[in-house]
Amino acid sequence: MENLFGWGVGGFLTGLREGVEAALIVGIIAGYLVKIGRSDRLGVIWAGVVAAVAASAAIGVAAFVILGGLEGDTEKLIEGFTSLLAVVILTYMIFWMRKQAVTLGAELRKGVDRAIASASIFGLAALAFTAVIREGIETALFLLGQTTAASEAGAGSWVAAGALIGLAVATLIGFAIFRLGVRLNLGAFFNVTGAALVVIAAGLLSYGAHELIEVGLLPAIVAPVYDLSGVLPHTEGIGQFLRAIVGYSATPELSALLLQVGYLAFGLFFYILPVRRASAARAASSATS
Repeated sequence: MENLFGWGVGGFLTGLREGVEAALIVGIIAGYLVKIGRSDRLGVIWAGVVAAVAASAAIGVAAFVILGGLEGDTEKLIEGFTSLLAVVILTYMIFWMRKQAVTLGAELRKGVDRAIASASIFGLAALAFTAVIREGIETALFLLGQTTAASEAGAGSWVAAGALIGLAVATLIGFAIFRLGVRLNLGAFFNVTGAALVVIAAGLLSYGAHELIEVGLLPAIVAPVYDLSGVLPHTEGIGQFLRAIVGYSATPELSALLLQVGYLAFGLFFYILPVRRASAARAASSATS
């Protein structure tokens, strides 16, 4: 079961990370409404949230059904581009969230103020809908890429189950933070989960490249670079677990391997570097105070 469990872990991390982001956004909006004495508008916010979740789920299901009806080279082509698109969107959102984290709360509160000032119920619902559906579509597309990659091992349902569990845990975390006052080091949480998703995205990039190589759109250069099938095959056991988590292949093409390693190196470098700088700055500040 360990080989399939890895796919569930990938889905769980995606659902957890994106779910907590959405929970924080909703919590900021709802908390601000309570603070300014407009709790009567909370129902409007929840309506926008429910609509966004439903729309995101519909988009994900529709895309999955469409992909499921494809065959042969067309299937490989679409799966390859879907995986690459998922990587691009996830990468953008991970770094966007880091950049916007400082000002996101203020921007959401300004949006609430504008909607309240205009007495627009639709404006509040639209604010919640827009904020949540951005996370929802990102999650749906990335899970679609993960599910597509997992389908070769018959593990698509494990990705979906892991994602649902991750979203459920994220909901509990959001409730604990905003209703029970539980303190969580969100900076550390997003740093760790963000780095984990960069690793998973690198594997998904490798899978997408492999599919495009299969249909002749991307040169393999060397195929395979090495063959570890007799030692650590990616179709069973630990190899399958590693394939699910980090995109391991026992017989990688050179171009796919270069893309994976290159993305992983640059992605982690530019993601971790600001964290180390911030830690160094805090240490220096503490030393001089």
